[in-house]
Amino acid sequence: MLNLSDIRNQFPILNQKVHGHQLVYFDNAATTQKPQAVLDTLNRVYRETYSNIHRGVHYLSEQSTEEYENVRKIVQEFLHAARPEEIVFTSGTTGGINEVAFSFGEKYINRGDEIIVSEMEHHSNIVPWQMLCQRKGALLRVIPFRDPGILDLDAFQKLLNEKTRIVAVAHASNTLGTVNPVKEIVQMAHARNIPVLVDGAQAVQHLPVDVQYLDCDFYVFSGHKIYGPTGTGVLYGKEKWLEELPPWQGGGEMVECVHFDHTDYAEVPLKFEAGTPNIAGVIGLGEALRFLQKTGWDDIRRHEEELGRYARAKLSEIEGIRFFGDAPGKIAIFSFLVRNLHPYDTGMILDKLGIAVRTGMHCAQPVMDHYRIEGTVRASLVFYNTTEEVDRLCEGIRKAITVLSR
Repeated sequence: MLNLSDIRNQFPILNQKVHGHQLVYFDNAATTQKPQAVLDTLNRVYRETYSNIHRGVHYLSEQSTEEYENVRKIVQEFLHAARPEEIVFTSGTTGGINEVAFSFGEKYINRGDEIIVSEMEHHSNIVPWQMLCQRKGALLRVIPFRDPGILDLDAFQKLLNEKTRIVAVAHASNTLGTVNPVKEIVQMAHARNIPVLVDGAQAVQHLPVDVQYLDCDFYVFSGHKIYGPTGTGVLYGKEKWLEELPPWQGGGEMVECVHFDHTDYAEVPLKFEAGTPNIAGVIGLGEALRFLQKTGWDDIRRHEEELGRYARAKLSEIEGIRFFGDAPGKIAIFSFLVRNLHPYDTGMILDKLGIAVRTGMHCAQPVMDHYRIEGTVRASLVFYNTTEEVDRLCEGIRKAITVLSR
């Protein structure tokens, strides 16, 4: 069982006041806060061991390289990948998706081919595929979802055909909280030999992920969503795909030898890691994953599930609240509107009470179009949040109703 007082004390930013009120941070789907262990690691790396990796024979370079490459093994174990070479470090989920869209697209997408995404995707899992379609003359197909926030798998089955080249779908929705049946989606696609990319940005901090069990071909996530530094991310790719795909960027580090008439690329995963990476950030990401392992995934999940049920029940007591996304087994993300109040106005009142939520379309405009709304208020909870904070959110919403209804 989590000791919440001890957990919260390990996140220094939570122990502050905003506008004279103790901070309540419910914007975790946008980015999570960082534990002291990660902050200390970043400071230590820059103070003691920082140097460019892979290229130097001196002590600092060797130390940095060892720490950096050790994180690849940590991520491999975290995702249950078959080999550390299947782990490519990126700038984040957006970078990973763009990398696959460009590399896969250059080799396998031609005019008239089709790519499938879902209606509940974040813009980062829509726009790169649109750009690829525009570049290659391909077509983007969309899996619709039903109003509770559940993908229509019957419609998905009908979309799959001999022209489909790849499927890209979110593991969990950043707006609806839905946890999609990605294993079933992968099985349906693989029955036609179609690869699948899974956007794990909103899943990895809440759910255990086993890429071999899911059998997905690619899996991407961001470090900053899982208590690590910004500017870091992971692209998992099955070895056969990484071997076959061309690199999407050229430069130093990703080459074996360079001549003016040809270049031989380095082995995977370095083939996909051109230039100097976010060395300290990646090492900090490794520390974030170690922190979560030490805290205990079973305890984290249990607390988040209980907190999510509590939040749903308490928010439901507010007269006039309307939820968007109510799928069974969803993560603790709540998108809602209250009466006829504009979400921005609601968010501003909550901010004055020290409560941080997200307002707007959450980089998921097709979801808003589905419900014919302009945006929502979104409260996203993680394991360092408490029932007392949920109570303050509910009190804050009631305050907003009183102030904005005058």
